[in-house]
Amino acid sequence: MKINKNNIPIAMEGPGTVMRTQNNFGKMTVSFNELPKGTDFSPLLNGLDNNSCHCPHWGYVLSGSLLVKYDNGSEEILTEGDVYFLPNGHTAIVQEDIMLIEFSPSKEFSEVMTHVGKKMAELG
Repeated sequence: MKINKNNIPIAMEGPGTVMRTQNNFGKMTVSFNELPKGTDFSPLLNGLDNNSCHCPHWGYVLSGSLLVKYDNGSEEILTEGDVYFLPNGHTAIVQEDIMLIEFSPSKEFSEVMTHVGKKMAELG
């Protein structure tokens, strides 16, 4: 099973932002995301448990950097070339325009994205 990045459906698009997701790709959701500096996921996660993402993610940073904040108060910065695992209980802020590929359990990912979609509609 394979898919070309350009064939992953666009789930969200905006200025400097392209989020591509393919659900149920081997029981996981594969995402290819391009996000601009300053993108802060925190307001979009408000209302979830601990106001954070409960979906674990495995991924690779192709370029840019991301500040990840965990519920336990720790933080780390992911940068180009990093392979990562984000356990449930996190939020993030893009530090430099970022491009990454990520794999997440489809059920949890769908729950979070449904919430994010509702928050985006509320925020306009």
